[in-house]
Amino acid sequence: MLDISSRVRVHVETLPATQNDMGVCDAFEQYVPVGKPDAMNAPHPPKVAGIDSTVPAPAHTVASVSTSTSPGAPQNTPHPPGALLQDRLAGWVSDLTTLHELTERLVRTDTLDAALRELLRAGAALVGARRGLVALEPADGLGPDTTVGLGLGRADLGHLETVPRRSLPLGRILDGLPGTDDGVVEADLFAEKGLDPRHRDVAARLGYAASYALPLTAGAATDDARRLGAAVWLYDEPAEPSEHRRHLVGLYTRYAAEHLARLAELERTRASMATIADELLPSRLPRVPGVQLAARHRTSAHGGGDWYDALPLPDAALGLAVGSVTGSGPSAVAAMGRLRASLRAYAVMEGEDPVAVLSDLELLLRLTEPARSATALFGYCEPALRKITLAGAGHSPPLLLGEHRTEFVETSVSAPLGMLACWEAPSVEIHAERGETVLLYTDGLLHRTGDPTDRAFARLHAAAAGVPTALRGDPEAVADHVLRTVLPDAAGPADSTEDVVLLAARFE
Repeated sequence: MLDISSRVRVHVETLPATQNDMGVCDAFEQYVPVGKPDAMNAPHPPKVAGIDSTVPAPAHTVASVSTSTSPGAPQNTPHPPGALLQDRLAGWVSDLTTLHELTERLVRTDTLDAALRELLRAGAALVGARRGLVALEPADGLGPDTTVGLGLGRADLGHLETVPRRSLPLGRILDGLPGTDDGVVEADLFAEKGLDPRHRDVAARLGYAASYALPLTAGAATDDARRLGAAVWLYDEPAEPSEHRRHLVGLYTRYAAEHLARLAELERTRASMATIADELLPSRLPRVPGVQLAARHRTSAHGGGDWYDALPLPDAALGLAVGSVTGSGPSAVAAMGRLRASLRAYAVMEGEDPVAVLSDLELLLRLTEPARSATALFGYCEPALRKITLAGAGHSPPLLLGEHRTEFVETSVSAPLGMLACWEAPSVEIHAERGETVLLYTDGLLHRTGDPTDRAFARLHAAAAGVPTALRGDPEAVADHVLRTVLPDAAGPADSTEDVVLLAARFE
């Protein structure tokens, strides 16, 4: 990622002279002053952004080229044949190299937030700015909507939000007002007449005196183009980018907009899959005397088929279930919904016999979806007796957490549902003490750790054993502590295909 320091004064046309010995990004740093020059605080007229008189003009922009090195040679000697063309070609190659390196950095970003930040950094280097922000607000209204700043904190972005929307170039571009398609330049905010007083106050507070804004539009520049948002770069002094700089940043942002459009569409898909999965799971957990429940569900980026359930049963009993369908994406989510609904029906009819419930579920899965398998764990819970009768099909064993013990429940080894011609396995019983918690979970919790299976189980055991005594009376706190400890980021790798389900039942 580009490292934009506190003041970037980059001149793109000076890069060819340095690129023979260093990369483009190193050449950027060549012209980044260590401290803020005193001249920046002195009054001066507006100037072209990023052009510093102390930086020598590049060779391919020199007005004349001498053909003789002798002291008496004429000063107006004509150019050697082809020298000017070669000079221009060198400049074009330099520009292409710059854009290539910047776009290479951009395509390596795989999240929307990372891509927006890279866009700001690269754009700031191209236009010679130090700060900026980008607002993602797709014109179709489907989102995602977000604002990211460069060199601007949350409070700074909040100050900008207090300015009337159409008083800012960013707002005018987002609203699609005429005259904003090619960008908006404000070379000297405090010299402009008719500037909104609130805009003037915020600019003075944040310390910027000029801005350059560009629309982010995916597709060709036609009526069918999709406007994604806008980016604006802020200057600490009156300034504006040269025509050459505008051309370069325009090429870059057009490419960046296409990349952002793809990431935004992926973000929409992920959000839709998470919403569908959440809607297929219980909207709330039942309240049954004698037991407290808590559940945590983390959907993977691709949408997985992990699920959980808790439903009241006759005779003040409670059915507890967790499971996982093979595969990912919409088909796995749909299969998960069908499997969970079927298990609820079987549990109501014969929940006191967990083996019969899973046997019926296995038969249904084999007949209706023979190409798919699933793991499942169903427990018939009797809160008054503090007892759970369990049956599992290829699922990880529950974990029992109490004041004097933290141990995995021994369950019989069995195949997942749909793997054998006929599934069958014996049930086991858990007898809990008052105040103890039973943790049911899916394999995704173990897989997201990235550890081998034995180490993942050891990590889960250590996380449960390390729950502070003060938190053990609240199953919500127990579930959160276990997730934070097993998966420090509470979700695991961003590109993981594994869902995470954790169901905690504490006996009173």
